[in-house]
Amino acid sequence: MDYRKVAKDIGAGNTLPIYLCYGPEKYLMQQFIEFMTTKLIEPEHREFAISKFDLSETSIDTVIEDAETLPFMVPRKIVIAKNATFFTGARDQSKVDHNLDKLTSYLKSPVDYSIIVFIVDADKLDERKTIVKTIKTMDAALPFLSLSAEGVQDWVLKGAAKAGFSFENGALDQLILCTGGNLQALAAEIEKLSLYLGGSGVVTMDLVDELVVRSAEQNVFLLVEEVVKLRLERAFMLLEQLLKQKEEPIKIMMLIARQFRIMLQVKELSKQSYSQSQIASQLGLHPFAVKVAEGQARAFDIESLSRIIGDIADLDYQMKTGAIEKVLGLEMFLLSLTQTKA
Repeated sequence: MDYRKVAKDIGAGNTLPIYLCYGPEKYLMQQFIEFMTTKLIEPEHREFAISKFDLSETSIDTVIEDAETLPFMVPRKIVIAKNATFFTGARDQSKVDHNLDKLTSYLKSPVDYSIIVFIVDADKLDERKTIVKTIKTMDAALPFLSLSAEGVQDWVLKGAAKAGFSFENGALDQLILCTGGNLQALAAEIEKLSLYLGGSGVVTMDLVDELVVRSAEQNVFLLVEEVVKLRLERAFMLLEQLLKQKEEPIKIMMLIARQFRIMLQVKELSKQSYSQSQIASQLGLHPFAVKVAEGQARAFDIESLSRIIGDIADLDYQMKTGAIEKVLGLEMFLLSLTQTKA
């Protein structure tokens, strides 16, 4: 069942006694639960109407008992239970014994004054399990999947429009690159940009560079992007920033190697007619990261990418043995990349 349709149903007052939330996009899951809470529970009732449990520490029996207990001073309540690992095929590392027969029995005759929300920290459910089949039959299993590259862009544009600003050419992609397409990070940066602009204006690439916080991995992601586009001045500026942040040259080299391996894998899978979403699933990457890697890989053929990865391995050895000064080795490598473009 699509969580957006379920959200509309909840907005119209049509609810189910249980929801099972799972999938990689935790921010959308969190937003859905906040929406449900806002729609169904009055602000003054929330202290008494919302219960939270961790199923790695608490048994399912306790959750069901709480759901079956009449609400105190409120018309209805929401019971949120996280770490519901027993819905997946993963081995449950907790020492809590969960009686799933009790949950099955409850679902046959649930109370009408409680809603149980299970949160599963996994991309997939174990559909062989009877309890999972039962919940799917109720249309209560809600997958929160990573947005496509285009979906992330649309999501950011809507958030920016709501905040009152727009983007100059290239700034939108720059912002998404800087955050790795992470929706929670993007939401925080949209709020920051809105505050800086005073609620209206245009976000430039320079403003993104100035305000958006980036991890070392995201800086390397951008660095490779700048090299591929032959914008060496920006590439060396990013390298200088990484070094000023006390990032080890060998670590930077390792992250560059990772990006080129991704580019090679994406290129090979694309040749086999895999879609971006299929590649993302196969490699365990965000769809936007696959889109960027696919664009970067167009600048090289497969043989060049394989050779570059070999060159990185050689440089890594030279750095570690002292055969070359680390920063000089990095700089020479970046310059050599511009000669390798197909």
